[in-house]
Amino acid sequence: MTAAAGELSTMVRRCPVTFKPFRIFVAGVGFFSLCFLMTSLGGQFTTKRPGDLPFTTRAEVLGGQESRGVLRKISDMLEMIMKRMDALSKLGNTTDTHRLDELSSALDRCSTTPAAPMGLVERIQAIAQNMSDMAVRVEQILQRSMANNRVRDGAFGFCEIPKDLRYPDCSSKMDWMRARWTSDPCYAFYGVDGSDCSFLIYLSEVEWFCPPLVWRNQTATPTLKPLPKKQAAFQSDIGTLLEQVGTGKESLSFMKRRMRRLAAQWASAARRLDDKLRRWREQKRILVHVGFLTEESGDVFSPKVLKGGPLGEMVQWADILAALHVLGHDVKISVSLKELHGFLGVPPGRGSCPLTGPLPFDLIYTDYHGLQQMKQHMGLSLRKHKCHIRVIDTFGTEPAYNHEEYATRHGYRTNWGYWNLHGQQYMTMFPHTPDNSFMGFVAEELNETEKLFIQRNKVNNMAVVYGKDASMWKGKENFLAILNRYMEIHGTVYYETQRPPEVPAFVKNHGLLPQQELQQLLRKAKLFVGFGFPYEGPAPLEAIANGCIFLQPKFNPPHSSLNHDFFRGKPTSRKVSSQHPYAEQHIGRPHVITIDFNNSEEFDATIREIMRIDVEPFLPYEYTCEGMLERVHAYIQNQDFCSPEVPFPPVNTSWALLGGPFIPLTDSRVLSWASNASSFPSWPPLSALRLLSSLQGQSCVEACQTEGLICEPALYRFINIKEAFSALEFQCEGLESEMNHLLPAFSAEHAECGLQHDPLLFSCAGSSPKYQRLCPCRDYRKGQVALCRDCL
Repeated sequence: MTAAAGELSTMVRRCPVTFKPFRIFVAGVGFFSLCFLMTSLGGQFTTKRPGDLPFTTRAEVLGGQESRGVLRKISDMLEMIMKRMDALSKLGNTTDTHRLDELSSALDRCSTTPAAPMGLVERIQAIAQNMSDMAVRVEQILQRSMANNRVRDGAFGFCEIPKDLRYPDCSSKMDWMRARWTSDPCYAFYGVDGSDCSFLIYLSEVEWFCPPLVWRNQTATPTLKPLPKKQAAFQSDIGTLLEQVGTGKESLSFMKRRMRRLAAQWASAARRLDDKLRRWREQKRILVHVGFLTEESGDVFSPKVLKGGPLGEMVQWADILAALHVLGHDVKISVSLKELHGFLGVPPGRGSCPLTGPLPFDLIYTDYHGLQQMKQHMGLSLRKHKCHIRVIDTFGTEPAYNHEEYATRHGYRTNWGYWNLHGQQYMTMFPHTPDNSFMGFVAEELNETEKLFIQRNKVNNMAVVYGKDASMWKGKENFLAILNRYMEIHGTVYYETQRPPEVPAFVKNHGLLPQQELQQLLRKAKLFVGFGFPYEGPAPLEAIANGCIFLQPKFNPPHSSLNHDFFRGKPTSRKVSSQHPYAEQHIGRPHVITIDFNNSEEFDATIREIMRIDVEPFLPYEYTCEGMLERVHAYIQNQDFCSPEVPFPPVNTSWALLGGPFIPLTDSRVLSWASNASSFPSWPPLSALRLLSSLQGQSCVEACQTEGLICEPALYRFINIKEAFSALEFQCEGLESEMNHLLPAFSAEHAECGLQHDPLLFSCAGSSPKYQRLCPCRDYRKGQVALCRDCL
């Protein structure tokens, strides 16, 4: 105490020199404390800067816990000062009374100076009180902020991951974002900045892996009202369509030439169909993305258009565009990734993020190349919007190959399938796969005058060979020599300077001909000869439409993915019995003759038979402009893979009281839907349903064909019930439900009935000697196998 009193005495005696610095020191401590406090607390009043991203809040300084710590330190500092001042004021040593008097006098003098309007002690007490009031106020602000914002700055880990059983992947997606958010610039485009809060906002508002955040303004993204429906009106002018197709590729030029050539037929067909329908049709917003023509896919077709390359795909795409336009829909065309990005609203980056807004189209027509491009650039939006997609698929995709999990487990995985689409979202060139929808194309239709002219001017001994590439002629010398005995042979083989050596000298080769000149050649010829390749092209139909007989080779054994390189890897198990199965099965003799070209005697006899036959030009209705317009119209207005189906069978339905949903047709093993059974929304309608069972080892495609019917996969769900087995008189000792593309079916070996567990595996294709399959068949319109009689 003596030492302390000595120090105080010395300080007071030197008050003019030392006490003023002491006062400045105390005041400085208070001022510094206040500045430090306000700086520390300033971060709690966050601001949003003009340059901030749409939903990123910037936390300026310290978080709540640190602010509380600062308040405690300042309070402790002030309390220590007060204790020291209080101890000095209570010095009780009588020997130091005069020193206390001097201190009191000095304090009074310092306190009454102009620079200190109140006493130093009182000033410190006031600061302490203000600090206490401010601490209470700040605590209230922090609590309110915590309740509303859950602490905004995820960089410090204060955005907690919501725990919600409806969003089981939220936590794992957060871990992924922390590790990989810089892998694609699209995340930064959507406001992700590396903080947990920005991850949560992205995963809850842009994607849908995390629940909505309670502290976010949920009115920021209002629910969009559906656009008002517009009526579609038939269009005969194709000028705007030609402008949209664009230029710069020979493939596009080919398609535009075809559109112009057929424009009058499209317009005439539209008038006839309009008179037939006489009903309101909804206009759809449609994107057509021709993936195989994009530079990114390699576009191997365009350079070969003028060199004998395949034209079938371009023929079909030109006709699809024309049909959609003539039907009056709002069509946009894309043949590049840049155009695809612009139409869909793809965010900048590498395609990991969803689209920037709702899908601006009702339907998207594309091919497998385009589908792969959409997967790479639409992110999760592809999963969300894939029900709007239609895939133009020449050879077809069967359900066993389409179902990713099933294909992987059971050996059906190929390079093309596994997209988990509805089977009828795939659209084929010919109606060879009922599990898919038949899109088709058109051939030029002749009027009666043209037909008579062709019949009068046919050259009876003139044949045209189907083979534009010289390699197709290799190994064909034997039967060409037989043909040459009876007919003059013409070819259209591409060459640049010299005649291809593969083409025999007795063949008159015209080189690659423009379409109109080829038509004139076919109108003169009696016979059109196929070499076995290419498979299922448009040329045989065009030849038949121009009055030719089509002679083609039979394949024994049939070509398939099991025995032929061309079909290997394609998502189908279809067995192709000839070069053109549609022509063989749906047209047949006398227009189409299918024989074994390796049998010289049969070939010779057939040529002599053809010389005696006269045929008229013939074109199936489904390959006319009107037939295609009718079919595409029915698909657009009735096929819906986005809306949930009405559950079937309905709950609490007692089929026993109704006598069962199926009744037998007179003198037939086929059953139909009972008229007294409940009616359910369906397309095709239930009135078209015909139920039968296949033989063991027979597919439903074959079983329906034997009864003159078509297998209809859209009706499978109505026969996937135990009552269907009873109606067909199967005695089921067991009833199981599993994933198997052959079900529903009956196993005679075990007397077991099997129901289909996954609707994506409903399949007309497929057979097994173990099973008798339950088959949903339907009737069809004359010349239009894609539509039932009541489908329009």
